[in-house]
Amino acid sequence: MSYQTIMVYVDQSKSAEARIRLAATLALRDNAHLIGIAATGVSSQIFNTGSEFLTGSTLTEYLDRLRERAAQELKMFEKVVNEIGVISHEQRMIDDEPSGGVSLQGRFSDLIVLGQTDLDQSFASVMSDFPEYVVIESGRPVLIVPHSWRPVEIGKDVLVAWDASIGASRAITNALPFLRHARNVKVAILNPDKQSNITGDVPGNDIALYLARHGVRVEVARRSVSGNIGEAILTLAAETQSDSIVMGCYGHSRFREIMLGGVTHTVLDAMTVPVLMSH
Repeated sequence: MSYQTIMVYVDQSKSAEARIRLAATLALRDNAHLIGIAATGVSSQIFNTGSEFLTGSTLTEYLDRLRERAAQELKMFEKVVNEIGVISHEQRMIDDEPSGGVSLQGRFSDLIVLGQTDLDQSFASVMSDFPEYVVIESGRPVLIVPHSWRPVEIGKDVLVAWDASIGASRAITNALPFLRHARNVKVAILNPDKQSNITGDVPGNDIALYLARHGVRVEVARRSVSGNIGEAILTLAAETQSDSIVMGCYGHSRFREIMLGGVTHTVLDAMTVPVLMSH
């Protein structure tokens, strides 16, 4: 099993090229089809308001400018994927705002690649909850790339945050194509004695056996920590020199408001390596 279709969100941010390079490298490794998607930023709902509104000259000119900008962003995508050598790829421009549009289009992909929210470089059409919204609404695994990250090979030393929850279980299953390529996968169980979901005489042995049966080279790291679990995950990733993290995303959406657990919020805010999340 491998990722057959990977989608990467392309925008005008400074970190976009690094994100595209990572997605292209993963696509090349798995011989996957790569889709570069750019959004004009205008909600698709506006196109249902009536033709009279849409034919106004001001709106038409505005849409033309937005589409021209998106086309420029996709030119960068084309340049990078051709440089890396991804044979099967396509550009896709959508007349929609990024959160809803990418979530919908992403349902036809095996993996979505996005960038971490950068509060120092915000765009009017992109909500601050963009990455977590897509994780929850797309139903697909989402690889979130830190805005300060520089292109290096990832997926060799992976840290998996495990608490036996539904989210963590989905995250591991969705990450199997990613984990099979790793030389070392460390399953982190933090404060196992305080987690009601953790079962067995030796916490973590069950999930380690599951992964081993899928051909994953795995070891279990049990830690007793105090304070914020999200910070503990990031600290452990740094200590073990992990190049990426796999974990569940905990939360739900309601009228565009994302209600996240403290662990998810902390990791998304302070991440320094790419994080593969599932909900």
